[in-house]
Amino acid sequence: MSALIIIAAITLFALYLGVRAKRGHDMSLEQWTVGGRSFGTAFVFLLMAGEIYTTFTFLGGSGFAYGKGAPVYYILAYGTLAYILSYWMLPPIWRYAKNHRLVSQPHFFARKYESPALGTLVALVGVAALIPYLVLQLKGLGIIVATASYGAISSTAAVWIGACVVTAYVIVSGVRGSAWNSVVKDLLILANVLFLGIYLPLHYYGGFSDMFRAIDAARPGFLTFPAKGSSVTWFQSTVLLTALGFFMWPHTFGSIFTAKDERIFRRNAMVLPLYQLILLFVFFVGFAATLKVPGLKGGDIDLSLFRLSLQTFDPWFVGVIGAAGILTALVPGSMILTSASTLLANDVYRGMVSRKASDATVAKLARFLVPVVALVAVGFTLQGGETIVALLLMGYSFVTQLFPAVICSLRPHNRATKQGAFCGILAGVAVVAVTTTMHLSIGQLMPFLPDALKDINIGFLALAVNIIVFAAVSAVTQARPVEQTHASVN
Repeated sequence: MSALIIIAAITLFALYLGVRAKRGHDMSLEQWTVGGRSFGTAFVFLLMAGEIYTTFTFLGGSGFAYGKGAPVYYILAYGTLAYILSYWMLPPIWRYAKNHRLVSQPHFFARKYESPALGTLVALVGVAALIPYLVLQLKGLGIIVATASYGAISSTAAVWIGACVVTAYVIVSGVRGSAWNSVVKDLLILANVLFLGIYLPLHYYGGFSDMFRAIDAARPGFLTFPAKGSSVTWFQSTVLLTALGFFMWPHTFGSIFTAKDERIFRRNAMVLPLYQLILLFVFFVGFAATLKVPGLKGGDIDLSLFRLSLQTFDPWFVGVIGAAGILTALVPGSMILTSASTLLANDVYRGMVSRKASDATVAKLARFLVPVVALVAVGFTLQGGETIVALLLMGYSFVTQLFPAVICSLRPHNRATKQGAFCGILAGVAVVAVTTTMHLSIGQLMPFLPDALKDINIGFLALAVNIIVFAAVSAVTQARPVEQTHASVN
């Protein structure tokens, strides 16, 4: 009962804080989607850091360490590399977005390449990636609440309650509700992760070195990269690929627009890699569980953190851990809901149906679409199986296909064309869809390669096809210089 009371209290507090965030602000489209471009260093930091601590990290990070061992460190590495890239990449994106009063990622593409059709394509790719990402948050929420409440609340009930809470405060406050709840989430998750990551290895093994020695003795080779599969080549390629796609997620890209000053990004780029190190303590929990909660297989490895907590702590403290886990679902979930609704209203509806629609009309439609998107996600959460897992794997590879067009658009003299960007993204997404649904790997497609290269992340094939098509179509469709045109006519 004590665990359930704590979980319920944190959930209600999240709802209160999310709704209260609207106070003193007229929720125009710009306010609802990007907070009126008024967020300082702390809020922008927390919105971007929110990408680190989701239910995937809270459950999946510890579960991946429990089930896979050394390959889990890719989660630590790719975010760090992405933050380094952000030092140079984000300020020019912010400047352009501010000058043109942009409110979404597809808006950026449409203006940069002067192509509403490209903006619509980017919006559709974004929604296709965001829906399974939201499903992941809701599934994690269901697992956390059902486990932490000792079964008092079913997973299905938890999914519905969580969806209703996040829908309510997103409709009212938009990105401001996400920002305020991210403050509480990061404080709570920081305290929980640090405590669990330090206490559990000390409690069960006497220290970190003793824990790793015990694991290595019981499971030789578990703490090193395997020769095939999740090998060093897989690790390096996956880190690079996911780092390139890190800021291409629509909700993460949109958080760039909320800043009031471009210097914020450079400050954050220096601090966020250090903040990323907190993930180590999530991994330590998973490693601690490998010998103390043996036998978890398949999807059950994600329960390792809670299974170990249940046998270690009193119910009230399990409730505190569960409350932190709930916020890792609600905060990213609210950002995803805001972004997906904005994409559909601002970039699909206004881009394809009514290009003259006012900001007020688009803002109303975006709010109306919030519960619609939430219901679709709940439906997939309760009914989806392996298909959703496949869609989730496609999500990151989908958004990474936007990276070449973004980088080219930042050049002073961009020789890429809207046709090239459109065809490149479309070709890359098609390759991702085919290779993921057919479960293909580089080794299967190219058996002649050396063994060291067969484990390269399959997403690189899609990115390579994208770049080749992007470059070729841009070369063919580039506008001819005026002088050359006149000369040919004469």
